[in-house]
Amino acid sequence: MAAAADAAHHVVNMLPFKIALIGVLGIGAQWLAWKLQRPAIVLMAIAGLIFGPLIGWILGFTLPGGLVTCLEMFRLDPINDFGDLYRPMIGLAVAIILFEGGLTLRFKDLGNASHAVFRMVFIAAPIAWLLGTFASHYIVGLPWDISAMVGGLFVVTGPTVIMPLLRQAHLKSRPANVLKWEGIVNDPLGALFAVGGYEFIRFTQIEGSMYLAFGKLAFAAVLGTVVGIISGYGLAWAFRRGHIPEYLKAPVVLAWVLAIYVLANTLADETGLLAVTALGMTMANTKFASMVEMRRFKENIAIMLVSGVFVILTATLTPDVLKAFLTEWRVLAFVLAMMLLVRPIAVMTSTLFSGLHWKESLLISIIAPRGVVAVAVAGLFAAELTALGRPEGALFVPLAFALVFATVLFAGFFIGPIAKSLDLAAGGGDGVMIVGANPWSLGLAKALKEMGVKVLVADTNWRRLRGARLEGHATFYGEVLSENADFRLDHSAFNHLIAATPNDAYNALVCVEFAPELGRHRVFQVTSADNDEDDADTIAFTSRGRTLTSRGRSFDSLTRDWWGGWRFRCTTLSESYTLDDLYRDRGDDLDLILAKKPEGGLDFIQPGQESRAAGTTVLSFCPVKDKDGRGSGAKEPGLAGPAAPLPT
Repeated sequence: MAAAADAAHHVVNMLPFKIALIGVLGIGAQWLAWKLQRPAIVLMAIAGLIFGPLIGWILGFTLPGGLVTCLEMFRLDPINDFGDLYRPMIGLAVAIILFEGGLTLRFKDLGNASHAVFRMVFIAAPIAWLLGTFASHYIVGLPWDISAMVGGLFVVTGPTVIMPLLRQAHLKSRPANVLKWEGIVNDPLGALFAVGGYEFIRFTQIEGSMYLAFGKLAFAAVLGTVVGIISGYGLAWAFRRGHIPEYLKAPVVLAWVLAIYVLANTLADETGLLAVTALGMTMANTKFASMVEMRRFKENIAIMLVSGVFVILTATLTPDVLKAFLTEWRVLAFVLAMMLLVRPIAVMTSTLFSGLHWKESLLISIIAPRGVVAVAVAGLFAAELTALGRPEGALFVPLAFALVFATVLFAGFFIGPIAKSLDLAAGGGDGVMIVGANPWSLGLAKALKEMGVKVLVADTNWRRLRGARLEGHATFYGEVLSENADFRLDHSAFNHLIAATPNDAYNALVCVEFAPELGRHRVFQVTSADNDEDDADTIAFTSRGRTLTSRGRSFDSLTRDWWGGWRFRCTTLSESYTLDDLYRDRGDDLDLILAKKPEGGLDFIQPGQESRAAGTTVLSFCPVKDKDGRGSGAKEPGLAGPAAPLPT
């Protein structure tokens, strides 16, 4: 009796350590993925495999007592560690992840991809469900009812995996929008298909009517959607009327999501996932204040949950299951069938006469990485099926992991080359994103536009973006550092970045965030002090962007000169008009911003560097009048565009 009590006490004491370990592994894998620019889902799965089944396999050998104790401490065995909390904990985590995904679905962002997205959701998904059911039955040998669950769940494509891939590949907007929206919308849809299969199995187990099972499923789908929509409008109404203070809005939303999930499941089993997705979509398309802050809070929660859930689910795999799934030819055949037959047939059939070019349809049919929701729901229903006395359901999890690994690795390595070969990559140009709308940066944007360079201006203040909109520039209203920007910001529109806000630390943070994607040599920032790179009190060079302008002057200095009458000028250098002539005419204190090479391509000029090649178009920031006092109407050799100062 005392021994049992001691064992229980030991388990309780170890549980906080295991929870902390899961958090460290999940977030650590996310950080390492960012550092190495590799799919985070793969690194999270590797972490779970090492600290779960691998340590369990090592413990099967004869080891010294001290080593056994140490390994037992670090071994993750979630089903035994969490006990009865395991299934509801996974369910709540998946609900929050799906709500956060629904919160990014704004109908106005669909653009010209709406027709194709509709077909992908309502035609391609059912076709993929049917074909996936046949594949799991005839290839893996699963019974028809469990095959229907497997085929239904695997219509999902993971938005948490697709977003980094789209940033990496710089696809054109239409195929990128289709992949993005399909990934988010199909997540709950695939879960609903799996719920349908589970409800059928559950009713047949208790000898219920098949018609009753499907009738209940249809009722549950409608009920879950209605509950989510009504609760979303109700919460938005409470926010608009000021019934909830600002500091409580994000916590209230989190509590509301959990409450709606539980309420929907109470009204009709397993409809909570659909309800919280509908709740998120409703709030995303209902205007109310604090939406940006809400999304940021949800992103942080979702990242933590995605990391933890994936590590937990991977750690639940046993060495025997892993061995079977690595050596069983049917698992490999099933994965290949899903990737090379089921997905292409479903996509190519559903997108006929949809307005998509055949190249776009081909790319979408090849790129279909599954994500955390597929694994999480598979883990949830594998446990449910085992509890119903259907041991075949244990194959659900290894099949999910095999498909996730194969599709993520394939998409991660081949989306770029495939997009380029199909001429669907939009990142070959020299677009520039300017973060921070102010008179100086808007003048720079106009000068770049006159040079034929695409410009996107981003700012968190709608009013400050007014000048950029009036000039016809593409704009992004929101926080570029938020995960929401992954969904709304067109990353194919630029391959250079200029952070031009008054806040040096923020500029550095923006540059560090985009450096892995664009390359550190393509992210630039306006500094807080003139020529401050060697100043011990400034941000280290490795933690910031490259210094903008040839003299490395500060934001205050550039702004002061702007209001003093300095403007941007485009000058094409030649044999008869060199850079020395430009200095002589405009003064030695002019600032060089960038050079556009004759063969194309932008070369941002760093402090101490100059571009003197003939045929190069140089963008400079200089006084409007030259040293002889001539006005802006005076022409000079090689001047590109009008010599008049740009309006503020």
